[in-house]
Amino acid sequence: MNIQEYIASYAKEVEGELQELFPRLWDIPDVLRQSARYSIDAGGKRLRPILVLAAAEALGGRKEAAMPVACAIEMVHTYSLIHDDLPAMDNDDYRRGKLTNHKVYGEAMAILAGDALLTQAFYSASQARRHGVPAEQVLNIVEELAEYSGARGMVGGQVADMKGEQGITELSGLEYIHQHKTSDLIIFSVRAGGRIAGADDKQLEALTDFGRSIGLAFQIQDDILDVTGTQERLGKAVGSDEKQQKVTYPFFIGLEESERRVSQLTDKAKTAIAGGVLPKPQRLLELADYLMKRDR
Repeated sequence: MNIQEYIASYAKEVEGELQELFPRLWDIPDVLRQSARYSIDAGGKRLRPILVLAAAEALGGRKEAAMPVACAIEMVHTYSLIHDDLPAMDNDDYRRGKLTNHKVYGEAMAILAGDALLTQAFYSASQARRHGVPAEQVLNIVEELAEYSGARGMVGGQVADMKGEQGITELSGLEYIHQHKTSDLIIFSVRAGGRIAGADDKQLEALTDFGRSIGLAFQIQDDILDVTGTQERLGKAVGSDEKQQKVTYPFFIGLEESERRVSQLTDKAKTAIAGGVLPKPQRLLELADYLMKRDR
């Protein structure tokens, strides 16, 4: 199958697994279940779980073993979007073409739904042990999930973004934000897939370099699409960066140079995993190219 079919097929499988989120037999408040499901079922690219699965596949790992971790990273990503949309953060009304969670369920329930998704993610990741992943590797994955999604990773990047929106005067400051706010979860995704498939240190290093480069390229492309895209294609408001006077790559270096930077980072990512370091890197290479050319 081509890469578009691959993405669609794997996204559908991930969404099928996510249907088991908060099983009905669990005694939890219905409104909490509904709020969490509202955002997790809203669609999206499912990029991070697909990267978990593709990285495991690149090393000959089993999809079934990687699926609990793939679902875990989608839960973390979705929680971050729920919180990011809140009035105290970006104050957005639409996400993935739907009203944001707090617009439907209220701010308090949106916060709690995000909290529930975050903690459920660690439960899901731990279930990899039931699919033959060694306990030591499960522990390493859970440790890295906490690191890359927490204060040293995504949350720290979000704080830097909020504090530095108007005060960044050098590109390195913006790159720090993008690296942690976006790239860190992508790095986690490919490292986790590698760990599930038994990657050695050299392979993990290659996957880390790959994830870092495509993560930054992905966020720069987001910056570009906020200028050039449409709400119908993106499923969220466009032009919000300019309205909020956010410092972005197009703001610093212009659209043309930003597009060139995306291409350079994509090439760098592909080089990191080429040359035989991974047994079957083809899908990761195709994903890198696909992300560079995306328009949503």
